[in-house]
Amino acid sequence: MTGTRGRPRSFDREAALATATELFWERGYEATSISDLTEAMGIRPPSLYAAFGDKRGLFDKVVARYGEHYGLRAMDEEPTVRAGVARLLLDAAREYTAPEHPRGCMIISAAANCADPQVRDALRAIRNANIADFEQRIAAAVARGEEPPQTDPATLARFTGAVLQGMSQQARDGAGREELEAVAAAAMRAWPPVD
Repeated sequence: MTGTRGRPRSFDREAALATATELFWERGYEATSISDLTEAMGIRPPSLYAAFGDKRGLFDKVVARYGEHYGLRAMDEEPTVRAGVARLLLDAAREYTAPEHPRGCMIISAAANCADPQVRDALRAIRNANIADFEQRIAAAVARGEEPPQTDPATLARFTGAVLQGMSQQARDGAGREELEAVAAAAMRAWPPVD
């Protein structure tokens, strides 16, 4: 009797990415093993490797997916940079505390206690790119006269990044949505007043 190889079980790639996102978000990159991932996704390791390459390849896909779902779209959808940052902070207060997924920001949480320098550097690059984006938008708003001429775009951008990162950690530590919305409002009061 000769054995025949069965066809590999197919799986829903988007569902697999959603599951991997939850694990990396909750546990971080380092603490999430291939075994954890395959068990949660209901697949075998060869299927994971065939679909995503390896753990890092899967993580890169998760980070891209996360950016599409939880990125900086408020900055593009609001009429001014000030309104964009205000909405971004309020969106963060809501998303960082939403019960349907882990608390905080995955880009910040996944980097915690990560020993892989390539992963740490990639996540740092994303955070720094966001700050650079804030700075560019604020500088453009100053040039257009939407923000006061004494505004320091670099400091204000770094401040915005620090508030977002702090809100993420506060959410992981148990702060509620209303508490983080109050932080968001206080952060906006720190912006230079517009005449």
